[in-house]
Amino acid sequence: MNFNYRCLIVILFCGCFSVKAQQSDSIPKKVYYTKAIGDLEAPKIDGLLDDEAWNIVEWATDYVEFEPDTGTPPTEQTKMKIIYDDKNLYVAFRCYQADPSTIEKRLGRRDDFPGDWVEINIDSYNDDRSGFSFTISASGVKGDEFISDNGNFDSSWNPIWYMKTNIDEEGWTAEVRIPLTQLRFGNEDEQVWGLQSTRRYFNNEERSLWQPLPANPPGWVSEFGELRGIKGLKPQKQLEIQPYTVGQLDTFEKEEGNPFRDGSDTKLTVGLDAKIGITNDLTLDLTVNPDFGQVDADPGAIALDGFEIFFQERRPFFVENKNIFDFRFGGGRDNLFFSRRIGRTPQGGTTADSEKGEFADVPTNSTILGAAKFSGKTKNGWSIGILESITDKEFAEIGLNTDPEVLNGLSEIGERREELVEPLTNYLVTRVQKDFNDRNSYVGGIFTATNRKLEDNLNFLRKSAYSAGLDFRHNWKQRKYYMEGNVVLSNVHGSEEAIEITQRSLTHLFQRSDAGHVEVDPTRTSLTGTGGRFEIGKSGGGNWRYNIGGNWRSPELELNDIGFLRQADDIRQYFNIRRLFNKPTSWYRRARIGFEQFTTYDFEGNYNRIHYEINADVNFKNNWFVDFGAAHKPRIFTNTILRGGPRWRFSQENFAFLFVGTDRRKKFSLVAGHVNSQAKQNNFSFRLYELRFRYQPFNALSMSLATEYSQNPSKTQYVTQTDFNGTTRYITGEIDQETLSTTLRVNYNINPNLTVQYYGQPFIFRAKYTNFNFVNNAIAKDLSERVSLYSDDQISFANGLYSVDENTDGTTDYSFGDPDFAFVQFRSNLVVRWEYIPGSEIFLVWSQGITGSGDPSNSFSSIIDNQLLRQRPQNTFLVKATYRFNL
Repeated sequence: MNFNYRCLIVILFCGCFSVKAQQSDSIPKKVYYTKAIGDLEAPKIDGLLDDEAWNIVEWATDYVEFEPDTGTPPTEQTKMKIIYDDKNLYVAFRCYQADPSTIEKRLGRRDDFPGDWVEINIDSYNDDRSGFSFTISASGVKGDEFISDNGNFDSSWNPIWYMKTNIDEEGWTAEVRIPLTQLRFGNEDEQVWGLQSTRRYFNNEERSLWQPLPANPPGWVSEFGELRGIKGLKPQKQLEIQPYTVGQLDTFEKEEGNPFRDGSDTKLTVGLDAKIGITNDLTLDLTVNPDFGQVDADPGAIALDGFEIFFQERRPFFVENKNIFDFRFGGGRDNLFFSRRIGRTPQGGTTADSEKGEFADVPTNSTILGAAKFSGKTKNGWSIGILESITDKEFAEIGLNTDPEVLNGLSEIGERREELVEPLTNYLVTRVQKDFNDRNSYVGGIFTATNRKLEDNLNFLRKSAYSAGLDFRHNWKQRKYYMEGNVVLSNVHGSEEAIEITQRSLTHLFQRSDAGHVEVDPTRTSLTGTGGRFEIGKSGGGNWRYNIGGNWRSPELELNDIGFLRQADDIRQYFNIRRLFNKPTSWYRRARIGFEQFTTYDFEGNYNRIHYEINADVNFKNNWFVDFGAAHKPRIFTNTILRGGPRWRFSQENFAFLFVGTDRRKKFSLVAGHVNSQAKQNNFSFRLYELRFRYQPFNALSMSLATEYSQNPSKTQYVTQTDFNGTTRYITGEIDQETLSTTLRVNYNINPNLTVQYYGQPFIFRAKYTNFNFVNNAIAKDLSERVSLYSDDQISFANGLYSVDENTDGTTDYSFGDPDFAFVQFRSNLVVRWEYIPGSEIFLVWSQGITGSGDPSNSFSSIIDNQLLRQRPQNTFLVKATYRFNL
C-alpha cells in the first residue's frame, strides 16, 4: 500500500473517532404493570376485547413515532393491555384509525407481515440480547420470530399461539393468547421481562413504538421497556410430540435398459419430531427419520472458479434456532457450523461400467437416522446449545441393462450389487456463551466434531475433523461502542491419501508452483490450522457508524466437514464508515452514505488486493428508493485461478451499480437494477440487468416475477493445464459467458391458515470459448505479457478436440477438449398448505424438475425451446400430514 492510501485510511479512521454528533439525552425506560387474572374467566380470543378480565389493568399507550420522523406523535395512536394466568400470557391491542375503510387487510403467508399490523416483543430471559416477537396483521395473518444478538430476527421459529382481530368504528383490535410454554424464562418468584410494541400504520408507511427509541439505537432488545407484575409462575416444562407421514410418487421419462429408470417410483415415510422442556428455560428437540421437504428448491447457479456454491439451509429442524449454533469468524460465509453438511450428497463414486451394460442408482442425500438439539438460556446468563446427529451408510445399487439386445452383445455379465458411497457418520456441535458486566459483554465458545466409520473404498475421506473457537463482545457507553473478536482452531485426521487430497484442494493449493511457505507432504495424516477476527467500532448514537478490523485463515485451516470455508491462507484488513440521515426532509424519508476499504495478503506476505467503494441509498418522500455505488480495485492478485499454478494478476477494475424501486406498498411495484464492471485492457467485464415485479391485484393474491440476465466475458478464463517439454502449460481462453434466470412466485390465501403457493425458476447458463492462450508471466501488469495467444498455425480443432503444435514442428505437443458448454435447469413447486389446528398441517405438493446440458452453439431462445419446453420433466407428487400434540 503506498503512502497516500495509508494516509487516507488513517485520516478517515481518526476523523471517525473525532466526530461528536449531537445526541439526544438518554430516553427513560417505560414500565408496564400486569396482573394475574385470578378467579376471573380467561378472555375469549375473538378480537372483541369485551371480557371482564381486561378491566383489571390499565391501557399502555402514548406510542411515539420511530419511522420516518423519530420522536414525534404518530398519525394514529395505539393502546395495549397485558394480563396472565398460570398457563398463558394475554395481550390486547386497540389500533385507532380515523377512517376504518382505509385499514389495509392484505393476506399473506405466515411471517409475511402484510398490510397494517401490530407487534409485541418480549425479552423473557431479560438478557438484553434475545427475545420473542409476535406480529398480528389486521387481516389475521400471524408472524413470529426469535430475536438474537440484540436485533437479528429469525422467522423460522414457529410457536403455537392464538389470535383474532376485529374492525370497528374506531379502527381495529387484536386479541392474543401466548402459552407460556412457548417462552423461556427463569424461575424467580417475581419476573421482570423486557417489553416493546411496534405498530405499522400502512397508509403513511409509519412505525410507532410503545418504548420510544432514538433514530439510530445501538441495539433493539437492549432498549426495551419493562414488563413487571408477573409473580408466582410455576416452571413451564413444555412437551410437544409431532408425528408425520409422507406419501410420495415420482414420475419421469423411462430410460430404455436402465432398471432404475422405469418411469415411476413410490415411497412412504413416517417420522417423529419432539420438543421436551427439560426446565422452563432449556429445551430438548428430537427428530427420528426427519422429513426435510422444502417448498423452494435451491436456485440455479454455476461457478467457473471451481469453488463450492453456498446454499441457504431450508430444512425446518436445522433452521429453527440456528442462531444459537452460529459461529462466523471471518468475512463472507465462513462458519464453524454449516448444517447442510449433515445429510449431504454421498461423496463416493461407483465402479459401474457402462461398457458392460451397468447402471448405478446413487442416493441424492445421506439418510439422517436421528438428530437432537439441547438449547436454551439460564437465568444466570448461560446460553447453551448441543446438537448431535447420525447419518447412515449409503449404498449405490449397480444393475444390468435390461435391454435383451444389449445384454446379448456383452462379453461379460455381472451380478446386481451394492457399493458403499457414504460412511456412517456422527456429527456433534456444542456452543456456549456467558453474559456478564450487566449484560453489556459476553464470552463464548464452540466445539465441533465429525467422525466417520471408513471402510471399503472411502479412505479418500477424512476420518475425523475437529474445530473449536472462542468469541467475545464488549459494549460500552450505553452500547454505542463495541469491540468483538474470535479465534478458531481446526484439526483433521485421515489416511495419507485423504490428507494429500486436502492439501491439493482448491481451498488450500499447497502445490502452488511459486509458493514458498507451503508444499504438499504426501506422508502427512493430519493438518492443524487457525483463524480469527477482531473488530472495533461504533454501533449506536448520533448519525455516524464505523468499524475497523481484520481476520485471518491460516494455510492449514480446514472446516468443510461440518463447517464452511471457501479459502484458507488469507489475511484481511477492512474499514467501513457510514453517515445516516434519519430526519425526514421535503424530499426524503431517510438516507445513508458509506465508504468501504479492504486489503488482503497471504501468509507468505504477498499483497494481493485492495478495494475502495462508496455506496448510498435514499428512501424518498413518496417511498420510492434508489441504491447506488461505485468501486475501484487498483490491485487484484489471486492464488487460486490457475488451480495450483502461480499467483495470477488481473487488470485493475472499476465497477458501479444502480437499483431503483417504486413504493412497495402499492398493488403494483417494481425494482430495476444494473451492475457494470470493467477491467483495464478489457481483461474482463461483468454486466447484470435485473427487473423485479410484484403485483397484488386483491388482498388474497400476490405475484412476483424476478428476471436476471448477466454477461461475464473474460480474455483469460482458466481452461486446463498440461505438460509441455517438462514444464506445465496453464491454458486460458476468451470466454463469452451468459446467464439468464427468472423466478416466479404466486401466493393465494384462501384464509390465513389455508394457502396455495407456487414457485418456478428456469435457469440457463452458456459459455463459449475462443482465442485460447497460455500463461507467460502470471503477474505481469500488461495483459499482452501475461499471456501469449495461440496463432492459427499452433492450434486446430477437430472432433471435439483442440490440438496444439506450440513449436510448429508439425507434431501435436498437447491437446485439450472443447470447453464450450450450456447448462439448463427448471425447478417448480405447487404447494397447498392447511394449518387445520395451530401447529398441525397438511401439505399437498407437486414438484417438477428438468436438469441437463444444452447446445452452447444455440441461442437462448433455441435452448429454451429444445432443452426446456420439449423435455419431459420429472414430477413429484406428495402428501404430508403432521399433528402436534401439546401435552
